[in-house]
Amino acid sequence: MSQREHPPVVAEDLGKKYTRGWALRDCALEIPAGRVVALVGPNGAGKSTLMGMITGLLRPTTGRIAVFGDVPNGRGMHRSVAFLTQAKPLYPQFTVTETLRYGQRANPGWDQAYAEELVRKAQVPFAAKVGTLSGGQRTRVALALALGKRPRLLMLDEPLADLDPLARETVLQTLVEEARAHGITVLLSSHVLAELENVCDHLVLLTSGRVRLAGDVDQLMRQHGRGLSELALAYMRSEVAA
Repeated sequence: MSQREHPPVVAEDLGKKYTRGWALRDCALEIPAGRVVALVGPNGAGKSTLMGMITGLLRPTTGRIAVFGDVPNGRGMHRSVAFLTQAKPLYPQFTVTETLRYGQRANPGWDQAYAEELVRKAQVPFAAKVGTLSGGQRTRVALALALGKRPRLLMLDEPLADLDPLARETVLQTLVEEARAHGITVLLSSHVLAELENVCDHLVLLTSGRVRLAGDVDQLMRQHGRGLSELALAYMRSEVAA
């Protein structure tokens, strides 16, 4: 089987244990290709831990995880994966142009023209220093940096939490348009369930370190007779009640 035919992520009996206890346990999961996947759950559910193991920054305590058929080795992310966190690690003293040049030097598969196009569409000035940009502008530059790598899997861990509602909607719309146009699988972790309902077509729900619900959104809503937000909240509330 070629790498193109492997699912972006497959986990089998995956677990991660810290000194304080299990952050993720008995996780069986497959992230399908070409989908925008909502990764939801309360704080401490294991979302960031799962993403950390996909990147290879964290090693599993139990089980196995594969990214496009390869086992993460801890020596850097898979070449087909890009990862953007809420922190958006950009250098504030760099201009936008210098930031994109850094991306070009750091990523062998970098597409400079595409990254510049994303910045231009967002109407972010290339000569401006990153530290002078608004939160929404910084997010658009960070997204251009991630997408310029031409990933096949883009992971976003609460990247929009510091944006106002209008900026979140604009960034999400851009993200989904680019993902659909270029066949990128997106794994999007967020606490704002309502906004995910309009952009995500696959759901993974974690509670207490375990996968409680996973599947295509349309199918899950038909089975349960509820919208995405209502369904996810019902599962999380039942976990609290238990």
